[in-house]
Amino acid sequence: MATTATCTRFTDDYQLFEELGKGAFSVVRRCVKKTSTQEYAAKIINTKKLSARDHQKLEREARICRLLKHPNIVRLHDSISEEGFHYLVFDLVTGGELFEDIVAREYYSEADASHCIHQILESVNHIHQHDIVHRDLKPENLLLASKCKGAAVKLADFGLAIEVQGEQQAWFGFAGTPGYLSPEVLRKDPYGKPVDIWACGVILYILLVGYPPFWDEDQHKLYQQIKAGAYDFPSPEWDTVTPEAKNLINQMLTINPAKRITADQALKHPWVCQRSTVASMMHRQETVECLRKFNARRKLKGAILTTMLVSRNFSVGRQSSAPASPAASAAGLAGQAAKSLLNKKSDGGVKPQSNNKNSLVSPAQEPAPLQTAMEPQTTVVHNATDGIKGSTESCNTTTEDEDLKVRKQEIVKITEQLIEAINNGDFEAYTKICDPGLTSFEPEALGNLVEGMDFHKFYFENREWSYPRTASLSTPPS
Repeated sequence: MATTATCTRFTDDYQLFEELGKGAFSVVRRCVKKTSTQEYAAKIINTKKLSARDHQKLEREARICRLLKHPNIVRLHDSISEEGFHYLVFDLVTGGELFEDIVAREYYSEADASHCIHQILESVNHIHQHDIVHRDLKPENLLLASKCKGAAVKLADFGLAIEVQGEQQAWFGFAGTPGYLSPEVLRKDPYGKPVDIWACGVILYILLVGYPPFWDEDQHKLYQQIKAGAYDFPSPEWDTVTPEAKNLINQMLTINPAKRITADQALKHPWVCQRSTVASMMHRQETVECLRKFNARRKLKGAILTTMLVSRNFSVGRQSSAPASPAASAAGLAGQAAKSLLNKKSDGGVKPQSNNKNSLVSPAQEPAPLQTAMEPQTTVVHNATDGIKGSTESCNTTTEDEDLKVRKQEIVKITEQLIEAINNGDFEAYTKICDPGLTSFEPEALGNLVEGMDFHKFYFENREWSYPRTASLSTPPS
């Protein structure tokens, strides 16, 4: 049972070993409980760097995780608070991402997809029974317990999870990842448990064909597609998918949340509970190939975001009221500079990857999305960067072709040039790299989105440059 200890030191009960992942405010390390020799993953948060709001979020996450005990959920076993640090002790999950494992399989069928979504729905049903809404269901948060064949799928990362009152709907703020957001969240309507089912529908769609139901390079257009429920089942890839599978997707991707299927109902759907007789056993090679490209694109976007972590070094502490500096807009630049690279489509007819950006959180009284997108999130075992969701590298090795590696290096080079311009306060060099229509959020203006270079020029010329100019950029993993 997970407990919160304030009188004992973490090292009294656990021995720490190698680092598994690192972020701006935390590090994940393998640890062993001294009394049982059981292995765990310890997330060590430097609480000295957290704001009061971050402390509240950390407490909420620990409180939620303590409630959840299910074989398909990464379990919190211990929560220890010390002066300056907080330790969250989770299951040691070593199998990597589910989606990475699928592309490494020799055989993958519709029945396998059914088995995957069955486990995901089991985890979602469990959290909903405890009146918890995850709000950030996506491939990066679906892990495998081990590298053994048939290892259990485990739902991870409850950093955005919220507590609700039964089936009550309310506005809890804008949170999630673009391609997996539900229509009601995008409309800023009251929402609740059904948002997780919508995300499950998106995940199931990808599991069956390897690309998402909603996609557009323009995020506004992506959101319009989602709000309209504008997806279809194009030929030829969907011709070999059973009607029962499509029926379940339709019930999950129902625009009206009141009419959307629940997790409990989905578990009783014939395609899920009778997969041996209902789901097709045919190997889906085309799906595996598309999913491999989908994964590679996710990792490439993650690599871009990883390079942006260096902008953290440009500010002293985290001040929620601080204006966005030119460095803080670097993440926006990366998307602009690499837009043509990321938008290259796969082989003819296959939809490109969804707009899978880092998670956004912008409730009514919280900081602007640009800043909150970089807040720490719980990711167990991945080589995760706090708050830069999607920048993780799976425990499984992703095979990237040479073209992808070249693209990644191009992005790194552009980013290095950008950071050098910022370090030197060279606005002229900065403008040569940036898109003239670059947009960014200014917290001092209550999160207003501003466009153009005048905003950046103002801070180059007037803002006190108090941050260190010795920042370095590490090349993301290949």
